[in-house]
Amino acid sequence: MAIIDPHGVVTLTTERSIDELLRRAVARIEALGLDVIAVIDHSGEATDAGLTMPETKLVMFGSPTDGTGLMRAHPRIALDLPLKLLLCQRDDGHVVVSYNGPDYLAHRHGLTRAETDALRVVETIAAATTSDP
Repeated sequence: MAIIDPHGVVTLTTERSIDELLRRAVARIEALGLDVIAVIDHSGEATDAGLTMPETKLVMFGSPTDGTGLMRAHPRIALDLPLKLLLCQRDDGHVVVSYNGPDYLAHRHGLTRAETDALRVVETIAAATTSDP
């Protein structure tokens, strides 16, 4: 079940590990012909700095062709692109996948329905990442 907070962040809870989620997300992103731009290991960076935090990774992905068109039409959307999935383990041990909802981004940047629909790929990837095989 997806939970949408007041700030437009959609969160899905899963029983999968962060590593499995990451593998599934990357595979789905690539299968859709999109680019994985970066994977930021926030918890790994914290460990390197002598700090601790629950396992947390940020997957950044997109399409230069689609993203450029959106940024030309709505320059400030560059604040929210590329699209992102946040994979993290909460303090209670549950693992969640979160992302900015396309409808939130549409409202924030004044996107058309077609532009918003192009961003719905994040929903597809999040659902495929957390669903049963």
